[in-house]
Amino acid sequence: MKNNNSLFYVCSLLEFIGRTYKIEHSKLVNQLGKENIKRIYKDADALHCEPIEKIADEVMATYNIKSGDYDYISSCHYEIPDYWTIGEVYERLIEDICVENSDIDFIIDSLIKVYTSWIDKTISNYNSDFFYQPREYIYESWREGKVLQDAS
Repeated sequence: MKNNNSLFYVCSLLEFIGRTYKIEHSKLVNQLGKENIKRIYKDADALHCEPIEKIADEVMATYNIKSGDYDYISSCHYEIPDYWTIGEVYERLIEDICVENSDIDFIIDSLIKVYTSWIDKTISNYNSDFFYQPREYIYESWREGKVLQDAS
């Protein structure tokens, strides 16, 4: 299941919404819920044709998501990666988790599990270089339940 464009779009959209509306990823995916995330995933081919700002506004309104005060961007001391770049990091991790199972429910369950786990705050810490590490390193860290000591 490499290069899952729908998954890439959903992960990038979640990143965009989290940044724009200052919502922790875990709270965002919990507020959306599995069925709504699944609906966005299924509609991603059409949704990506619209500006992401418009889709984010529609998601916020349609699913009655409230803005928060979680700001993980302003504390960054370095160049902030764009939401597409971070969406790809999440996409790759979830793809690696789902390598043996391409069932949509398994994919969405894995997405929720990733966004509500310890690794979300690690990926979202733009003062570290974790999100730039090779996908194999990020996946192995996920499997071990902690950041591995050496990326080489």
